Amino acid sequence: MSHNPLLAGLKVLDLSRLLPGPFCSLYLAQMGAEVIKIEEPGVGDYCRALSEEMFQLVNRGKKSVVLDLRKPEDAEAFRRLAEDADVVLESFRPGVMEKLGCDYERLRARNPKLVYAALTGYGQTGPYARRPGHDMNYRGYAGDLDQNAAAGGAPVQGNFQVADLAGGALTCAVGILAAVLGARASGQGTFVDVGMMDGTLALQVAALSARRTVGTTPRPGEDGLSGAVPNYALYETADGRHLAVGSLEFKFFKRLLELAGATDLLKLPLAPGAKGEPLRQALKALFKQRTRDEWEALLAHEDTCVSGILTLDEALENEQVKARELVEQVNGKPAIALPIRFSHAQATRGEAPALGAHTEEVLRR
Repeated sequence: MSHNPLLAGLKVLDLSRLLPGPFCSLYLAQMGAEVIKIEEPGVGDYCRALSEEMFQLVNRGKKSVVLDLRKPEDAEAFRRLAEDADVVLESFRPGVMEKLGCDYERLRARNPKLVYAALTGYGQTGPYARRPGHDMNYRGYAGDLDQNAAAGGAPVQGNFQVADLAGGALTCAVGILAAVLGARASGQGTFVDVGMMDGTLALQVAALSARRTVGTTPRPGEDGLSGAVPNYALYETADGRHLAVGSLEFKFFKRLLELAGATDLLKLPLAPGAKGEPLRQALKALFKQRTRDEWEALLAHEDTCVSGILTLDEALENEQVKARELVEQVNGKPAIALPIRFSHAQATRGEAPALGAHTEEVLRR
């Protein structure tokens, strides 16, 4: 296992399960923190049974300790571990940790510098606080799924967990690191309350800026970044694949048409909605003349902001991905390395732990 010194000495007790919390603590582990998963006996993190491969991806480089916090002796063992921990991360619904006798107030009485992060669907307050939920629920309430649709189409579910990962995990990681810096400077820890719905709503920059401009939220496909203009849209190619045409600035769009030998299209109105429809239809016909890879070879290396739309399999083999060394092998299968480069530190690498593999080591300290 390689070690990153940036967060060396930072001790994180991670009670979270499934995807959002473990993805948050994965980043901390990759930056050098000691992340100790606290798992219940028998089943451990539910992700072990739900998807062993997902568990392997988001729990690399961590330790596993088995404790049953419903037992007084195990709850006390956890409280002792928290006495010299820097961070506790949990993802239970509000009130669960209090019932177990391991809530923030009890833990900070023993460790005033403790940063206690609760990553939940809706945060600790409000009428939804105790509701169960998943990524699509948080995205639905945050208005994100409504925006994730083609013009006139229904919302698309997709296979990218915006709320779990961006709205939740990464938002929580930022909060944790800010709180740790504050605790080291002041000697006072804090409770970090992160709701995945909250974090997802905060990502609604484009739609909200449009609403602030025109007074109402445009429907999908009706503003510049969702397909309203012909020079910022997705187009099908001759082989049934697709291009991302991001030539939003006129200089990029002009260069695209020059390379394609289609400068006559500059005579058509470059405008949203019905005024731009003749140009959109002309571009559809144009891009149908070559395959995705032919367009990629012609346009992608020029200042056009045009790229092919890749499958995940293709992305893993992409030349830029390889140059950045973004793919590492874990148990002989691909995993994504820490996507942050530091000039004087390398990411910590390791495999996910077996259930309870470090119980004795950690508890006898």
